[in-house]
Amino acid sequence: MSESTTFSDPSTLVPQELAIVGGLMCYDAARVAHPGDALFDPRNPALKARPVGQGGRNAAWYVEGDFGRGVLRHYRRGGAVARISKDRYLWRGKRATRAMAEFEVLAAMYSHGLPVPRPLAAAFWRSGITYRAAILVERIDDVTTLAELVQQQPVADDAVCQQVAHAILALHDGGFWHADLNAYNILLDCNRRAWLIDFDKAVVGPVPASKRSANLNRLHRSLRKVSPDTAHVWWKGINAAYMVLQSAKTRTVQ
Repeated sequence: MSESTTFSDPSTLVPQELAIVGGLMCYDAARVAHPGDALFDPRNPALKARPVGQGGRNAAWYVEGDFGRGVLRHYRRGGAVARISKDRYLWRGKRATRAMAEFEVLAAMYSHGLPVPRPLAAAFWRSGITYRAAILVERIDDVTTLAELVQQQPVADDAVCQQVAHAILALHDGGFWHADLNAYNILLDCNRRAWLIDFDKAVVGPVPASKRSANLNRLHRSLRKVSPDTAHVWWKGINAAYMVLQSAKTRTVQ
C-alpha cells in the first residue's frame, strides 16, 4: 500500500448545529436529513437498535436510518468515578463536551482520508454544571476486531500486521493521537483493511516519538490481556511493520 492511500471516502461533510431540548446537536447535513433527539434514543423503534456485542460499557448500539447504518454510543464513565455518576460530566463549555470534541476530531480525520468511521451526529444535554452526551458514527460493515483475530490465530498474519501498522502510522503522521488504542478499537474489514474507532479524548497536534511509543505500548498491554499466549508474536509483527513503514517514509521525505 502506498503512503498516499486514502482509507475512507473523503466526500465532503457538511457540519450543522441544531438546538435540542436541554442541549445542542451537531450533525452531517450531507447524511442526516432529519436531525433531532430521536437519533440518540435506542428506544426509538425507527432506529432498530441492537446492542453492540463487545465494548461500549453496555451503552453502544447498532442502528439504522435515513443516514444509513451506524453505531450509536452514549458516553459512560468507568472506574471508581462511575460509582458517583455513570453518565454525567463536568460542564466546561460546548466545544469541550466529549461528544462535540470527538465529532470534530473525527470530521478532521475523515476529511483527510484516514481509516476512521464517518461522524454522523453528536449531542449533549446540559443540566447545571454537568451534562450527558452521545455520538452517532457510520458503521463499518463485516468487520472483526483485532482482539478476536489474535484470539483465533496463534500465528500472526503478516498482511494484517502491515495494515494495522499502516493505519496507526497514518494517524500519527496526520497529527492525531488515540487516547485508548487497544485491540478492540482496531477493526479489520472483509478485505483485511484496518480501521480505527473510538476517539473519545483524542489529541490533535504533532505526535512526537514519546507519544507514538505510548500508543504502541498501550496496544501491547491490550494484546497481552486479550490473549497472553499469542500477544507477543502479533505485537512483534505490528511493531516491526510500524518501524519499517516509518523508516521508509523518513527516507522518502529526506
